[in-house]
Amino acid sequence: MNEAVQEVKLLRQVNALIVAHLRSQNLGQAAAAVAAATMTPISAAESVPANQLLRLVAKGLAAERGGGAAASAFDSAGFGGLVQQLGSSAVDFSMQDVKGSSKSFPKHEVKHVSDHKSAARCAKFSPDGKYFATGSADTSIKFFEVAKIKQTMVGDSKDGPARPVIRTFYDHTQAINGLDFHPESPILISAAKDNTIKFFDFSKTNARKAFRVIQDTHNVRSVCFHPCGDYLLAGTDHPVAHLYDINTFTCYLSANAQDSSSPINQVRYSCTGSLYVTASKDGSLRIWDGVSAECVRPIIGAHGSAEATSAIFTKDERYVLSCGKDSCVKLWEVGTGRLVKQYEGAIRRQFRCQAVFNETEEYVLSVDEQNNEVVVWDALTAEKVARLPSGSTGAPRWLDHSPVEPVFVICGNDRSIRFWKQTV
Repeated sequence: MNEAVQEVKLLRQVNALIVAHLRSQNLGQAAAAVAAATMTPISAAESVPANQLLRLVAKGLAAERGGGAAASAFDSAGFGGLVQQLGSSAVDFSMQDVKGSSKSFPKHEVKHVSDHKSAARCAKFSPDGKYFATGSADTSIKFFEVAKIKQTMVGDSKDGPARPVIRTFYDHTQAINGLDFHPESPILISAAKDNTIKFFDFSKTNARKAFRVIQDTHNVRSVCFHPCGDYLLAGTDHPVAHLYDINTFTCYLSANAQDSSSPINQVRYSCTGSLYVTASKDGSLRIWDGVSAECVRPIIGAHGSAEATSAIFTKDERYVLSCGKDSCVKLWEVGTGRLVKQYEGAIRRQFRCQAVFNETEEYVLSVDEQNNEVVVWDALTAEKVARLPSGSTGAPRWLDHSPVEPVFVICGNDRSIRFWKQTV
C-alpha cells in the first residue's frame, strides 16, 4: 500500500514538472491540455523551480552513464553544465501593466579610462566579467582588465598607477563593427568593414596581430560565439546570418531565409544556443532555431521602417530585448512574437547602438545620442528611473554591461571610453 501511495505522489510530481516545463516554453495550450488530462493543478506547476525538469533529466542521464559519481561531473561539464546556464530571470516579465513600483537605480561613479584615435564604435565584456574590449573606426581594438580599472578608481595600486589597457590589437584595415569573447578560451574575435573576422589570443602578452582570420564575402557587422565555443554567427551586409565552424571555417547558410533582403545589424545566441536572433536594417527581428537554422518566429517591422540595431535574449530565453533607430527599446515574447513592454524616452536615430540588461535583468540601459546621456529603465514597469550625463563631448554610440556585476562601459564619437561602477 505504501509503495502505491508513493508511486501516485511521484506521478503527480512528474506531471507538475511536465506542465511547468511546457509553460516555461510558452506552450500554454499544451500545458493546459496536459494539466486537464492529468488533473494537475496549475498552482502545483507554478511552484516548480525554473528549468527543474531539465536539471533532473540531466542528472538522470548522468547517473545512467556512469553512476552517482558521474552525475556531479556531468553537471559541471556537458549537458548538465549547459542546463545550469539556463538562468531564471530575476524579473517576471509576464506581469502586465505594473505601475508605481519602480526600483531606484543605484548611484554609479564614472572614470574616463582611455581614448581611441577615432570614434569608438563597439564594446564587449567577457563572459566572466574580468575583461572588456572596445573597437574603433581607427581599426584598433583596446583590451581592458576590469580589476585594474577598479584600482585606478580607488587608488590602491601598490605597484604605482595601474594601466587599465593591457593590450591593443592592430590587424584590421577598416573600422571595427563588433566584438565577442570565446566562452571558455582566452580568445577575442572582431568583425570589421574589411569583410574579415579575426581571432586574437589575449593570453599572449606580446601578441598584437590575429592568429586566425575568416575571410567573409561581405562587411561583417556583428559576431557571436555559440555557447559551446565551436561555432560562431556573423551578421553581415548579406541578409542571411553566416554560421561558421571555427575548426574548419566552413560557412553554413540557412535554407529558410524568410524572404529577408536586408543587412543584419546584430546576431545573438540565447544562453544555451538553442535559439539565435537577428536584428536587421529593415526594422525586422527574426528568431531562429539554433540547430536547424530554421526561422521559427519572424517579427516583421518590429521597429517600423527604422533599423533594428540590436537584439538579445533574456537569461530564461523567453523574451528578446530589441533596440532600434525609432528611439524605442522593446521586449518581445519569443513563443508568440507579442510585444510585451516598450521603453521610451531615449533618442537614437543616427547611430547603431544597443540596449542591454544589467546583470540581474532588473534594469534596461541604453544611450540617448541627442541629449548625450545614459538612460535607465525599470525592466518590469518600463518607467525611466535614471538619466545619467555620459560625460562625453560627442554622442555616445555603444553601451555594454557586465554579465556578473554592476559595472558598464560606454564609448562614442568623442573617441573616449568611460567605465561606470556602482558606488557602495
